[in-house]
Amino acid sequence: MKNFKKSILVLMAVVAVSLTSCKKDDDGGGGGGAVSGTVEAKVAGANYKSDAALTSAIRTDNGGTSSVTITANTMNGRNITLSIIGGFEGVGSYNIGGGANVFGNASYTEVNISNPTDSETWVAPFDNTVAGEINISEVSDTKINGTFNFRGKSADGSFKEITEGSFNVNFQ
Repeated sequence: MKNFKKSILVLMAVVAVSLTSCKKDDDGGGGGGAVSGTVEAKVAGANYKSDAALTSAIRTDNGGTSSVTITANTMNGRNITLSIIGGFEGVGSYNIGGGANVFGNASYTEVNISNPTDSETWVAPFDNTVAGEINISEVSDTKINGTFNFRGKSADGSFKEITEGSFNVNFQ
């Protein structure tokens, strides 16, 4: 009987740990590794890290709907913008693309500083399929953090993969 009680206690502990560790993934995943005030990612395999002074998040609430936009720039003319328009409900996962009820979109821009008209932007979604995901793991009145990934397409038809993205940004 003593062994049976111990087995039940061990089983209950394992179940409790399993349930609490899964909950965060179901609710928007881990927060990623971005340093406070920045957005970090891999762009076509190369490291991207925004400058904290050039990174911001804005939340708007209008008519019962909420939107969030995160804008992250580097000193060398690179930009990542993530938006959840009209369907932001806090912690959770938001598809980028996927049909008529699209709330999430994203873009990556490379500005040609010597010839700005030669700059290029890759956007998602670019058709009716899911092109990525924005996962919000924490949101408060002052900050938002989470992870993201997307596949963007430029006007010339080329693609860029933005992977391993994370953000940890204060609201303006």
